[in-house]
Amino acid sequence: MTTTDAAPIVPSFGEPESGRKLAIICSKGNLDMAYPALILANAALGEGVETHLFFTFWGFDMINRKTMGDLKFTMLGNTATHMPQGLGGLPGMTAMATHQLKKAIAALDVPDVPEFLQQIVDSGGHLWACRMSADMQHLGLDDLYEEVEDIISASDFIEKTEGAQLLFI
Repeated sequence: MTTTDAAPIVPSFGEPESGRKLAIICSKGNLDMAYPALILANAALGEGVETHLFFTFWGFDMINRKTMGDLKFTMLGNTATHMPQGLGGLPGMTAMATHQLKKAIAALDVPDVPEFLQQIVDSGGHLWACRMSADMQHLGLDDLYEEVEDIISASDFIEKTEGAQLLFI
């Protein structure tokens, strides 16, 4: 029996993917709707994907200096809470639900919204504010989280994220 020093056969699947982009439109400012966008953005950045977040309508609460640290979670109209819907409208239920959700998130060592946004920026993510939403709410760049790069139109965002996978949250 003879042996040879042949090189191993390694399959080629073409060039590795490069230039991947993810564009996330953040349209809601509830505590439970902020985290899906932030977690997905963080995961994409960890995989080397260019990531852009566009905050519009109620999503502005995530980047508004006055509201970003105090997002709420309400059970009212949220059937995923598995609670009778009538309880959600009782006084104090939003505060209780918000407290419980923040406690569960903290127990997993997941940062709060402002810290998470900073982590995303530090990892190379881009934060953009919607021009129409800023105008509707009479907000300028000085009113927003300091890491927001600019207030831009929806068309500008589409241009910046050409070829990106798009998620609307």
